[in-house]
Amino acid sequence: MNLYLRYFDREILVKSVDEAIAFLASIDDIGMHPQLERDIREYAKSDIFYPKRYKIRPRVYFIVIKTEAATMQDFKDKKAVHSTPANHRERGAAPLVAQLNVTRPGWYEGVLNFKRVALIPGTGKFRYCDTKFVAQCKANSGIDCYNRIIDHLSHRVDSRSQFPSAKGKNFNFRFLGKWADIVQ
Repeated sequence: MNLYLRYFDREILVKSVDEAIAFLASIDDIGMHPQLERDIREYAKSDIFYPKRYKIRPRVYFIVIKTEAATMQDFKDKKAVHSTPANHRERGAAPLVAQLNVTRPGWYEGVLNFKRVALIPGTGKFRYCDTKFVAQCKANSGIDCYNRIIDHLSHRVDSRSQFPSAKGKNFNFRFLGKWADIVQ
């Protein structure tokens, strides 16, 4: 795993943490210190792949990005991006959002976490309660499953309840099987 570092117009792609620390130490504005060095080493060892930004002073930062690119040109051309939809498909695990609109008639199980409005008995006031709702339904796709669950709930809970987006982390679904497969 290589590291890309940038501070204003100074940038470098290095193959080791020691090279990265030497690059940062060569920049007077950064002021390399043991805690910063330790943090960069921990970031390089970790499984975290998002860019890391370090504050030098107000509105002045340098960034460190893990990459599989072998050269600076590969990095600039984004040839070694760690996590792309194409990589997910190659590994056989498409993101759930990409599967929402795939037409596949059958039984689905949908799990929805939403904010339900509930009456507080003693005071007569209302509050939001986190509520998990699980349903199995016939649907043509993941988004159809979501729409059926929302339609069902909208007629049974207070209209002020808040439902999450189908693309968010508060809705999950899984395909259980074709209609004929489940019936038999």
